[in-house]
Amino acid sequence: MSGAALAMFAGAVTLVLSLLLPLVVRPILVRLGIMDIPNERSSHERPVLRGLGLAVLIAMGVGGGLATLFAWIDAPDAHGWVFLLIVGAGSFAAGLLGLSEDLRGLSVPVRSILLLVIALSASVALILVARASFAPGRLGAADFGWETTPLVSGMSILGLTLLVVYGVLFISSYINVANFMDGLNGISGLHGVVSGLAFAAAGAASGLDWLLIAGLLLAAGFLGFLPWNLTRPGAFLGDVGSYLLGGAVAITSFAALVAGVPILATIGPMVIYFGDVGVTLVKRVRAGRKWDEPHKEHVYQRLQQQGRTHLAASSITTAFTVAASLLGLASFLVAPIWWLALLAGGLALVALYTRLPALLGHRG
Repeated sequence: MSGAALAMFAGAVTLVLSLLLPLVVRPILVRLGIMDIPNERSSHERPVLRGLGLAVLIAMGVGGGLATLFAWIDAPDAHGWVFLLIVGAGSFAAGLLGLSEDLRGLSVPVRSILLLVIALSASVALILVARASFAPGRLGAADFGWETTPLVSGMSILGLTLLVVYGVLFISSYINVANFMDGLNGISGLHGVVSGLAFAAAGAASGLDWLLIAGLLLAAGFLGFLPWNLTRPGAFLGDVGSYLLGGAVAITSFAALVAGVPILATIGPMVIYFGDVGVTLVKRVRAGRKWDEPHKEHVYQRLQQQGRTHLAASSITTAFTVAASLLGLASFLVAPIWWLALLAGGLALVALYTRLPALLGHRG
């Protein structure tokens, strides 16, 4: 089975399961009484069922497991199936950590330690497999003038150590970022779809089958959740879903980076989320407020508070993520010397996005 065919098969399985599994998972969550009660951070006004990200977790686990199995059967000596295994396992672990939060809660120290363990394990494993991999994928993609060579192939021990530190901070922080940004109907589901499609495009452009597959798995999983989130009576991902989203996006991004994908293409889907959370936390600290207290001061929340629907505010954030992702993917098409211009464009998008509430104003 070709890489493209396997990606389509795994994505289809994941999408169907993500659409249907809530029929089984939802009654279980109702019996367990897992509800999201409005608080200082909430943008909804009534209790809503949460934890439906469990259905996405199972769907992606099954789809990813089948993809990994078939990739191993097709090419057991290649490294693509190992990348899929690590990305899938790390994402699944992040989702299970979120599920523990939904079911009984964890103390901040325990949660932080477990996040770091997940991030460290994924980072080290991906670097090791990347060092053993020196050939591009088997997709046979169009020639974009980019030769995919593992970033770590000639790196010193010091460089590898710094890369591990970066991976740990990058992955653990983005899981928290995705959790902070999961506050409106549609926003997380749309983020998963856009991020997954961006990674799939990067996989196609670089000839990395496993990245194409991982991207479509991510997009399909969260696409299947959207109808349940956006239609009455509605349901939320819960921590299981937001941790899964953050883990899958961040680990896939880091895996693509160490495999040799241009760095801007790996971080494009994430810059708006990082920008929203970073700017908001800086503003709170400068104003003398505690950064970790519940609040509704994120850009996406302020857009909704101005009178827009959840879907309208979520769509604005998603549109900026699409634009940033396209800028990142453009790095395949230009020489590295022009990446600074693309980076400047991405930063300009973040600056414009964070100014949107002031620029757009209140809607009657």
